[in-house]
Amino acid sequence: GGAMTPQQEYISLYKKMADLCEQQGWGDPFSYARSKEILATIKLGHTLPGPNVFAGADAINEKGQPVEYKSTTGKNCQGAYTGISVFPTWEEQQKYLITKKIGTYPEHYYNRFEDGRLVESWKLSGKDVLSILLPKIHNQFHSTSKRKDPRLNATITWRDIQKYGKKVI
Repeated sequence: GGAMTPQQEYISLYKKMADLCEQQGWGDPFSYARSKEILATIKLGHTLPGPNVFAGADAINEKGQPVEYKSTTGKNCQGAYTGISVFPTWEEQQKYLITKKIGTYPEHYYNRFEDGRLVESWKLSGKDVLSILLPKIHNQFHSTSKRKDPRLNATITWRDIQKYGKKVI
């Protein structure tokens, strides 16, 4: 057979990616941003969590700890923490954020992609992420303005990353 058409090559590569990820237990590379996370773990020297270990984690760092990834294709790194469940009291809310949602990850990585390549990555400690996000979420929790989506959200901005982060790529 001669050279493949671009369409045939795409189908071939798509199948190869799907097969490889299935063999390695990496999940569906074509589900939302998963392929970017897989690429980031490889570039950062991390591993992907097994199906039963650290279920919520995006990756496992070299110390064996679960880490959080935030990806962007914008011109600056940033990370939105969205769809945060709302609890009846601020005490319960804060406990959830610290022990389940944000504080469980000792490291958070903010990855920037350009043309399908990981061009920049910054690392923040979980402690710094909490110190930045808790006041933002606290204000939103106590805000009286009604939003369409009652769930909470807050963003680690590029300014936050430059102030607290360490550039790793």
